[in-house]
Amino acid sequence: MMVEGIFVALDHRAKEVGMKKFNGLAKLGLLKNVGSEMGKSIFFSKLIIITCLIPIFAFQKVEGKMFSPLAYTLGFALLGALIFTLTFVPALSSILLRKDVKEKHNPIVLFFENGIRKLFGFTYHHQKLSITISVIIMLFTFASAKLLGTEFLPQLNEGALWVEAELPMSVSLTEAQSMNHKMMEILSKFPEVKQTLGQVGRTNDGTDPKGFNNVQIQVDLRPQKEWKRHVTEDELIDEMNTQLTKLPGIVYNYSQPIRDNVEEAVAGVQAAMAVKIFGPDFNTLHKKADEVMKVLKTVKGIEDLGVRRNLGQPEFRIELNQGKMALYGVNIADANSVIEMAIGGKSATQLYEGERKFDIVVRYQKNFRDTQSKIENLMIPTLNGSKIALKEISSIRMITGPAFIYRDNNTRYIAIKFSVRERDLGSTIGEAQQKVNKLVSLDPGYKFTWNGEFENQIRASATLANVVPICLVVIFIILFVTFGNVKDAFLVILNVPFALIGGILALHLTRINFSISAGIGFIALFGVCIQNGVILISRFRKNLENNMHLDEAILDGVISRVRPVIMTALMAAIGLMPAALSTGIGSETQKPLAIVVIGGLVTSTILTLLILPVIYAIFYQFIHGRKNRKTLRKIGAVGL
Repeated sequence: MMVEGIFVALDHRAKEVGMKKFNGLAKLGLLKNVGSEMGKSIFFSKLIIITCLIPIFAFQKVEGKMFSPLAYTLGFALLGALIFTLTFVPALSSILLRKDVKEKHNPIVLFFENGIRKLFGFTYHHQKLSITISVIIMLFTFASAKLLGTEFLPQLNEGALWVEAELPMSVSLTEAQSMNHKMMEILSKFPEVKQTLGQVGRTNDGTDPKGFNNVQIQVDLRPQKEWKRHVTEDELIDEMNTQLTKLPGIVYNYSQPIRDNVEEAVAGVQAAMAVKIFGPDFNTLHKKADEVMKVLKTVKGIEDLGVRRNLGQPEFRIELNQGKMALYGVNIADANSVIEMAIGGKSATQLYEGERKFDIVVRYQKNFRDTQSKIENLMIPTLNGSKIALKEISSIRMITGPAFIYRDNNTRYIAIKFSVRERDLGSTIGEAQQKVNKLVSLDPGYKFTWNGEFENQIRASATLANVVPICLVVIFIILFVTFGNVKDAFLVILNVPFALIGGILALHLTRINFSISAGIGFIALFGVCIQNGVILISRFRKNLENNMHLDEAILDGVISRVRPVIMTALMAAIGLMPAALSTGIGSETQKPLAIVVIGGLVTSTILTLLILPVIYAIFYQFIHGRKNRKTLRKIGAVGL
């Protein structure tokens, strides 16, 4: 932009004085004036773009880790470019543009200039119609934004699946290993699967405590270009689930290796989403969890539904009756010692082998303790030397006890886990919350929380909702400092909706959900469209200060700024085109950002050059017309 401004100014001077005389003139004064004029606009424009990055710096947790490098890189790049533009570019221009500076006719630039000139002639001479059509398009587009699906981030294709299977809690290690092999055999039969790797129970480092009932299988997929069948990843998961569910009594969850770690860190469970019910009583928690799961089954898009249960471990419950023990003369310590020794075993002494030592445990043989009736007939010594059966001084029953006690914030909870597929996250969770709140009631002391990916989306959206208005206020203050009046600052801010139109329409056309990535694309658009508004209105003001007629000043401003505005938009759009068209692994997170920016640049560029000048002319005529009427009234009052 600086080079373009200097080049045009030198070309005009050469045409005024002739090329021969121009080559002999000193040009530092002209370069200084042009550089100062352009430098002010460029400085405040880049300052505004850097200000637009503040919401990205305000992100936390997952979104902060993912997008803060983008904000830092872009911010420092703009800062370096600004310093380079204000110092090195004018100095280098004074050396390289000394002689024979002549603007050549570029067919591409001429095409844009002629097209904009014709379109602007129509919009400027039909101001009311142009404004009306623009407002209708804007309102229609903003209303259609409600039809966009919402999600936290697009699902990243990692090239592998992570299948989690939850078996009954009472399953043995041998049976769990057998089921693991059966599941891997089923998964390996799919032609899209390259290899599988399974594990039973907890991880080797012990940081993720799980029982034998938890089986995890990593399924490495072949590159999609090698898939012989035309199926999507979601369709492949559905086919896998159909085959795996033939194994009864198992609850499955499908994710990806990296994503599973992130989801578990966020939600606290092995699933993308979870409804947690907090409360003190296990039985009540399980009852309410079943009610919630029943409701969630009716919500379209919810898959991999299951309950992360606390109860499920079969156990003997032996409750000693102290009244009967006193009647028969049984000591509590003696009863506990016999029970411990008979069922669990009790250390009697230790055996030393060199530096190693081992406990020698006394325990009843299995055939004396393998049924409930045999446990009931264990003989407990009394104080008078006789013995009495355990069932005479206690109540013994089989119950289903807690295998795991899950806590969050020092409170017991039960989790209903699920994933969302073939539907956007926002509308799915919205419908689920509405149905659960309506059909499931909780007693005092119990509460719901919705955790997982949706929790990230709510947090990031709240950050944008709080920070973006502050950024707009800061930008307005910068614009006010730049122009010295509220009118021009307000007109530049009005340029922002022009960019939103293209971004929203681009999401509709590509059928991409609105995500945090797309939101960052809109933030980037704010800076670009405001920059174009600053460039255009600065030119209008300069022309009016040179006593040009309003129509002439606006037409000259539009035509003279076609090249820098189009050039800025084209460079940004072409630079982002590979990201918008890429389909490789990792492209999912950058695609919404690129598509929003490209779509927004199209409408922003067109409407900035065609509609913003019309709005400027209307405001200018209204303000100056009102001033003239006030002046006439004062003159009339003095005359009377």
